[in-house]
Amino acid sequence: MKKFLSILLSVCMLASLTACGGNGNSAKGGSVAVFYYTYGDTYISSVRAALDAALDEAGIKYQDYDSNNSQTTQSEQVTTAISQGAKLLVVNLVDTGSDDAAKNIINQANGVPVIFFNRSVSEEAVTSSDKCVFVGTDYEMAGHMQGEMIGNYLVDNYDRLDLNGDGVISYVMFKGQEGNAEADARTQYGQEDADAILAAAGKPALSFYDSANNNKYLVDQTGAWSSVAATEYMQTIMSQYSEANNNMVELVIANNDEMAIGAVTALQNAGYNKDGATVIPVFGVDATDAAKDAIAAGSMIGTIKQDAEGMANTIAKITGNFLDGKDAFDGVDSANVVGTWRVNIPYGTYTGE
Repeated sequence: MKKFLSILLSVCMLASLTACGGNGNSAKGGSVAVFYYTYGDTYISSVRAALDAALDEAGIKYQDYDSNNSQTTQSEQVTTAISQGAKLLVVNLVDTGSDDAAKNIINQANGVPVIFFNRSVSEEAVTSSDKCVFVGTDYEMAGHMQGEMIGNYLVDNYDRLDLNGDGVISYVMFKGQEGNAEADARTQYGQEDADAILAAAGKPALSFYDSANNNKYLVDQTGAWSSVAATEYMQTIMSQYSEANNNMVELVIANNDEMAIGAVTALQNAGYNKDGATVIPVFGVDATDAAKDAIAAGSMIGTIKQDAEGMANTIAKITGNFLDGKDAFDGVDSANVVGTWRVNIPYGTYTGE
């Protein structure tokens, strides 16, 4: 009977670990708990792989959790991790629409260090605890860099891209999520900064393909920044807006590479962006492997590199500092540190050249 109970207990513990998205590297008590908004995000998956490797190399025990794009699930996972003696929380927040979720997690932690990363958390929320920091990016910069890249490309290739010869470039913007600071900034500056470069070259501003859409973007209603959403949108668009109708979309701007790849898929299904066919320029953000491959193949033009490995290594360094009782930013490049609360991982332009 004792042997049976022992086996049953082991099975239950394994089931619990798997349900939380565990990697088998961590002890139940006293480990670092790492919460991802979803495993399904390609960029976040690359951060996860890099962070697992960095924590392994540092000899830090950890437990990964997949919040599956649910703040309720993530909050429950935080409660579980704390009850099991987590020494530190690393949180890729689900709900970025307000500070409520972040502040609730900080309150739950009750003195346990918290490292928020990637998805924006305000200075007010982070500085409400002296054991809380944020690792992310200057998210406005991604929009500015993307807008500059797009504007310069359009000026250099304007006549070829103006498929209907009306002197104006028609575009679609795929926004990842409403209420997300990164998505808001990329949506705004990707278009505005491109327009500024066009204006300086004596060209008219970009024209959103659907004049009835006052937002001038299409949002992924699931908040998952997914390729599926962009593919479905693009296929629907091309059923009405086409070269045959003399109103084809001539530019695709996406808030991330997953949506950019989704648009490429729809374009290729329609005979574009492959095998020497007409290329509708597509731009994204993240520099995922899939995007790099698409750029190398000529089916996508450019992206903004968001350094997954650099983010992961910085998180691992700060984790070690907290666990060792050091200053949180000890050994972190001071050029990337903002005040006492934040580290910005630099972006870079990627066009495959």
